[in-house]
Amino acid sequence: MDLHNSTTDTIRTRVRQFYDTKTPFRVYHGTTNSTRHANFDPSTIVDVSSLNHILSIDTEKCTALVEPNVPMDRLIQETMKANLIPPVVMEFPGITVGGGFVGTAGESSSFKHGFFDRTVLSAEVVLADGKLVTASETSNQELFDALRGSFGTLGVLTLVELRLVELRPYVEVTYHPTRGFDDAMTKLQAETERDKNDYIDGILFSKDSGVIITGRLTSSSPNPSLPVQRFSRPWNQWFYLHAQSRASQSTPTPDLVPIQDYLFRYDRGAFWMGTHAFHYFGLPFSRLTRTLLDAFMHTRIMYHALHASHHSDRYIIQDIAFPAANAAPFLRFVDREFAIYPLWLCPLRGDARASMGCTREWRGDVDGLVQAEGHDQDQDHDQRQAQGESHDGNGSSSGPVYTGPYISIGVWGPYPLSTTYTSANRLLEAQTRALGGLKWLYGRVFYTEDEWSAIYDTPRYARLRQKYNAATLPTVWDKVRERSGMSDGSSEDEGLRAWARSVVRGSGLLSGLYGVWRAVWGGDYVLGRGKGKGKKGRVD
Repeated sequence: MDLHNSTTDTIRTRVRQFYDTKTPFRVYHGTTNSTRHANFDPSTIVDVSSLNHILSIDTEKCTALVEPNVPMDRLIQETMKANLIPPVVMEFPGITVGGGFVGTAGESSSFKHGFFDRTVLSAEVVLADGKLVTASETSNQELFDALRGSFGTLGVLTLVELRLVELRPYVEVTYHPTRGFDDAMTKLQAETERDKNDYIDGILFSKDSGVIITGRLTSSSPNPSLPVQRFSRPWNQWFYLHAQSRASQSTPTPDLVPIQDYLFRYDRGAFWMGTHAFHYFGLPFSRLTRTLLDAFMHTRIMYHALHASHHSDRYIIQDIAFPAANAAPFLRFVDREFAIYPLWLCPLRGDARASMGCTREWRGDVDGLVQAEGHDQDQDHDQRQAQGESHDGNGSSSGPVYTGPYISIGVWGPYPLSTTYTSANRLLEAQTRALGGLKWLYGRVFYTEDEWSAIYDTPRYARLRQKYNAATLPTVWDKVRERSGMSDGSSEDEGLRAWARSVVRGSGLLSGLYGVWRAVWGGDYVLGRGKGKGKKGRVD
């Protein structure tokens, strides 16, 4: 704890210097799972990357004191020694505790436990004036609630207390085949009402084929003949491919999966986005090539390569949470406009909206919204909604506040060649607003400022920033809004090297190779070379 206190004091001193000189600053963490381009001045950052320790695990209280830059895989490794695990574990092992709390982070247990931030019991924060405070449900509650989805714009997170639950070594996973969007939504919502389920998500492989995946924590298999299925070793099948084979069955089929393999089942191949790397480089996509190239197919290295190559411009990468009844209309919209598959489904509790930042309430009768949508049969009506003519992103001006469950939909894949990257994302955002959806803000944001203000309660957020003296920190809008033509923040952006880099990034094959090289050999893709050299990380 002494080291933690010393590091926190250093952070407080630097933050106070920026506050006294009225110098805007940003926070360097050491990792990122954002898809946005970045451009930062290393002289105006607060480096918190050394806050990466698990300070204690209390087996009696089932809690852990954890610094914000501890990644999920290391957290799991330590809590399992105490026969405990967090109730919500993000599916990529490199996602950090701090990122999960102040960002948007959920997984297949979020239908039961909420987003990851709902498992945090208290948070230690250095405010933008250098003051150190602890926030919880019983102390500084307004700040505690405001930190959810704040993306580090109200203060610098230095420590969290997490809730833990009893560990069981296996997950009995059952794959329920679906035939159509409505069938998938019906099964998904039915499974969320079954008490025996600990985990639920789904994958749609086409508009006519998908699978709802349920999981039940168990110490052993009730059926001795049930096969043990693993997904973490290089020669194991990628999870989504295994699930696809189960989707073709006529009845639900179970597996027994070790808990760590289940929690990080999507790491290899980054769900299914890794398939595009094989196609991009003209490599056969087979079990043999996946095994041989497994070292490149984990999310840590894939995110690094994505940033270095700027290939995030080639794909729509968005997660969006919708009121449950509006998920199927959105799926039909995606099928019609983009034909992107697979799609990920993740059911969420009714408090999901409050975990996604300072958002406005969604008002309106869901049954009425579905009726107005016409079950997506009227394409002209859908197109009007896609142009933002039906709703303002905040639902109807009257009617009850929606407090029901949400369903998050992951849309990850190449956009149609007939449109531009910005136009494709703008169309997606318009339909999101029309159906009361909220984007997870790790993805790139193309909203106008007016559209942003219709979704997020900017006056309330401004009052919070004023109350906690956060003027020297960027706003969420400043951090997430799309900026075109940005450099990578390097001091080499002048002259021949900048020209060479632009040529490489403009060339499809060369940019891909460049991204792989940077991922393998290191170098910071957020801070410039020579400034923070050797660090790989996220800046808020």
